[in-house]
Amino acid sequence: MEQALFIKEIQNVLPDNTSLNETIATILDISYDAAHRRSSLKSKFSLSESITLAKHFKLSLDKLFVTKESHWVSVEKTKPIHNQEQLYEYFVNSYNNLLPLLGQEGCQLIYSAKDIPVFYDLQNDTLRRFKIYVWLKLLDPDFYATSYGHFTPSLDIQNIAIQLGDLYKNLPITEIWDLTTINGTLKQVYFYFQAGHLTEKDALEITTSLKTTIATIRDRVLTDPEYRLYHNELLIMNNNIYAQVRDQQSLYIPFTLLSYYRTSDRDTCTHAKTYLDKQLQHSTLLSTAGEKEQNTFFNKIYKKISALENLIRASETLDFQ
Repeated sequence: MEQALFIKEIQNVLPDNTSLNETIATILDISYDAAHRRSSLKSKFSLSESITLAKHFKLSLDKLFVTKESHWVSVEKTKPIHNQEQLYEYFVNSYNNLLPLLGQEGCQLIYSAKDIPVFYDLQNDTLRRFKIYVWLKLLDPDFYATSYGHFTPSLDIQNIAIQLGDLYKNLPITEIWDLTTINGTLKQVYFYFQAGHLTEKDALEITTSLKTTIATIRDRVLTDPEYRLYHNELLIMNNNIYAQVRDQQSLYIPFTLLSYYRTSDRDTCTHAKTYLDKQLQHSTLLSTAGEKEQNTFFNKIYKKISALENLIRASETLDFQ
């Protein structure tokens, strides 16, 4: 174990003028002298002590067992989702993870938005119902025969989803979008419409709600100084989220529909931040762009939604099958 490196990582996240030995002694419930022996490398942390400290300081466990030159990184994985109860737990955990960031000085969140961030879906009644329906159709094997017209999310799920969406409104967010960011939602609407799960009325209600959400985002671009929306024309986003509060960093990497890996490995987070910063350098910040650039971006998104609406109406009118 690279104990010296691990102790250095702890020191990096401690507030100024905080005693390392007193902190270790308090967390591990040991004497000051015992803590000093460990911090001075005269004694080794036990495995349980190392895990306790890593959890407390939210440090990556790879710092305990691998050398600095290693390419291995340990991550925390979210629980799988197979039903409404587990989806509820997912929303609760997401809310609890974001809540401590609210009002924190130096808080920074960067969202590389391959898809419209789920938080916007949760802020709109129609989109929230549709997205929860889609997620359960894809994740819950017992949900296969459920029709959209007869589906209503549980009250518990709706309440926590609304809270999570509202929390996102009050966080300092930097989002990077491409014009393809909206494509995933459009494809879902058209797929379930073609599959017969959505009526024409249902599908058009969803696209109308989607336009309302885009209008809300545009308003936030113009009025919220803590919201920064960038348009990147060169790269496809990946839904990674980088979070930083003071010296603590985290990177959230999706690996299934809603699940993600989380790491606080300093080198990994720093590399991710460097990459995201380069993306931002080659992107247009819409809040400071001219009216022409803003209108061009949002009008193209509205045209995509309108094209889908026309396709839905045409499918119902010109059904040759």
